[in-house]
Amino acid sequence: MTLLTAKPDVLRVLEESKVVAVIGFHRDPGKPAHYVPEYLDRQGYSIIPVNPALAARGESFFGRAAVATLAELTESVDVVEVFRRSDRVHEHLADILAMRPLPKVVWMQQDIRDDEVAARLVEAGIDVIQDRCMLADHRMWM
Repeated sequence: MTLLTAKPDVLRVLEESKVVAVIGFHRDPGKPAHYVPEYLDRQGYSIIPVNPALAARGESFFGRAAVATLAELTESVDVVEVFRRSDRVHEHLADILAMRPLPKVVWMQQDIRDDEVAARLVEAGIDVIQDRCMLADHRMWM
C-alpha cells in the first residue's frame, strides 16, 4: 500500500469507495466536518459519523447513529476520513489499526497531515491520502 497523490489513484478511491467513517464529524452544518460528509451522503456514499460527544447524546445524521470510536463499527469501511488537527491524528492510529477488516484508505482532509501516522498505516496495508479535500476532489473529477 502507499501514499496516494496522483489523480488516477484518488479518482479510483472516490469511484470504488462506498462506506466512509468520519472521525471528528461535527454537528454544525457550517463546519467542513459536517458539510463535506453531507455532500458525500448526497452523492450516494454511506456516511458514519464518529464523534464521542454526539454518540453520547444518541445523535444521528444521514440516517446513521453517531459512534464514539471506530471500534464500535460492525461493518466494513472503505475510507476513514479524518477531520482532526494534524497534531491529534496520532490519537486515532490504534483505533484505525484495530478495525477488522482494516479500511482500504485513510483520507486526511485538507490541511491535515501526519507523515509518521501515514507511514504506520501504509506498513499495515492501508492506502493513505493526506492534505486533500474529498468534496473538492469529487466535484473536480466525478
